[in-house]
Amino acid sequence: MRQTRIHVRRVRVNERIRVPRVRLIDETGKQIGTVLRAEALQLARSKSLDLVEIAPHERPPVCKIMDYGKYLYQEKQKQKQKRQKVIKIKELKLGVKIQEHDYLTKLKFAREFLGNGNRLKIRIFFRGREIVHRDRGKEILEKMVDDLSDISKVELPSKMEGRQMVMQLIPVKGAKNAKTKDQKSRKE
Repeated sequence: MRQTRIHVRRVRVNERIRVPRVRLIDETGKQIGTVLRAEALQLARSKSLDLVEIAPHERPPVCKIMDYGKYLYQEKQKQKQKRQKVIKIKELKLGVKIQEHDYLTKLKFAREFLGNGNRLKIRIFFRGREIVHRDRGKEILEKMVDDLSDISKVELPSKMEGRQMVMQLIPVKGAKNAKTKDQKSRKE
């Protein structure tokens, strides 16, 4: 298992705090006020906690009485959370009677979404009596899958949800720079 190193900024603790006066906050978050460093250290030690400088650039610096180990753990968790990749699901809605140009526009958006690493949910909605033409909806979804096969694969196959047919695609790794079939054919 590979361990990643998380950088936590250097924080002065206890005796490493060298200023004569500090603005002190206790472990509950209540502001005590400006006190001598020695007083603040004594107060922290009496509670079996550490004096941690949390805002060194303020005058006087802001110090808080807390458990330093717990503080480091919380900082690492915050940094891990910042680095997590957020997966977004983008959605395209198409009608059964979609025309060719509208389809190409939706296809362009689908390529853009998948190229950015997002998942794509495609919805075909049926209005009124269009529900009897489910095969037409299936054809549109299959055509979309064929047109996007170079940069995506099917995550959830087509299924009916009420009066809508839904399918979900995920991007294929390494296909971010794939060009559209239209662009390839124009160059030839």
